[in-house]
Amino acid sequence: MKVLLRAILRFLRESDIFLLIVSLASAIYGYVLIASVLRGTNNPGGELNVQIGAIVIGVILFILFSYIDIDIIADKSRVLLVVSLLFISTLYFWGVGEDTHSGQSAWLRFFDVGVQPAEIVKAPFIIIIAKYITNYTERKTLNSFLPLFQILFVFILFFGLILVVSADLGTALIYFFVFVAMLFVGGVKLRWFALGTALLTVMFPVFWLNFLSERERTRILVPFMPELEPDRLDLLWQPDQSVRAISSGGFFGQGLGNGRLTQGGVIPAQHTDFIFSAAGEELGFIGCMIIIALLVTIIIRCIIIGIRSNNTLSMLVCFGIAAKFLAQTFENIGMALGIMPVIGVTLPFFSYGGSSVVTCFAVMGIVSGIKLRQNPARFRGF
Repeated sequence: MKVLLRAILRFLRESDIFLLIVSLASAIYGYVLIASVLRGTNNPGGELNVQIGAIVIGVILFILFSYIDIDIIADKSRVLLVVSLLFISTLYFWGVGEDTHSGQSAWLRFFDVGVQPAEIVKAPFIIIIAKYITNYTERKTLNSFLPLFQILFVFILFFGLILVVSADLGTALIYFFVFVAMLFVGGVKLRWFALGTALLTVMFPVFWLNFLSERERTRILVPFMPELEPDRLDLLWQPDQSVRAISSGGFFGQGLGNGRLTQGGVIPAQHTDFIFSAAGEELGFIGCMIIIALLVTIIIRCIIIGIRSNNTLSMLVCFGIAAKFLAQTFENIGMALGIMPVIGVTLPFFSYGGSSVVTCFAVMGIVSGIKLRQNPARFRGF
């Protein structure tokens, strides 16, 4: 008992409790919103139990990763790469989708619990890319062609595999944003970004016409070209109802559990990709701003810890995690406001989904561990 008590006291004293509190507050807030959305469904208890279980497992992983040295994990980057790619590859054989309309097969189903491999693998992906960039930075060869090509090849393996086996464009684009952000922070020179932009411009028509279905192309274009869907009853229906819900909430909202559209089940997938609209309708502008404030706090915290870490690998991991949260937050809220394509991106900590919640807590634990072990002593109290 004394050993356990000492371990708890050490954790409270040395880990990033502030980050844990903000993460837990976000997850609990998300759970309350999910419970409100699901209250009118036939069996809300099953999904709520999954969410509670994910939060509990997530907190345990936060504590665990706070004490695991990220350098030890990164040293096994090749093993991590193989395992991650194999995990995503399982979707080719056993992948299923959330519904029959999305065309995705991004989940593995175990009884009533779904696991999303590409979501979980975001953490290993960040560590793997950080390790490659760090290695070449230390050798002073990062801005040479072959090292950059090798790093790019690793990214293409992840990006291409996700598209091929699951058709999950939203998740693949999050990987792309994280990859570009880490290259920039890692010190890749602008001339390489210029070359990459030129190559993407040349290759984009091939990707657009041969790798995306007509529905996927319309899904991406329709927020910016609504004339593609004059009746607004298909791809625009979901974001239109989301905007209606948010605008009807006003400043303080209609009250938790009292949102007309939310309680009427008008918005498809509201407890997952459109949870922000539930906050807007029932808790108003104030409720939405609290969500944004919590997520911005997490992002800034990751960046600060990254800046103050004393090695390149830790800095890159922190910035990669911050980029993941930034990209998902921007895209998800943009979907809810009808200004971004609906491509199935969750709102970190807030959307329903065990894989998402567990991964978010795990990567926060990694950031906490970096602060715990690598910050100069004068910054330990920040």
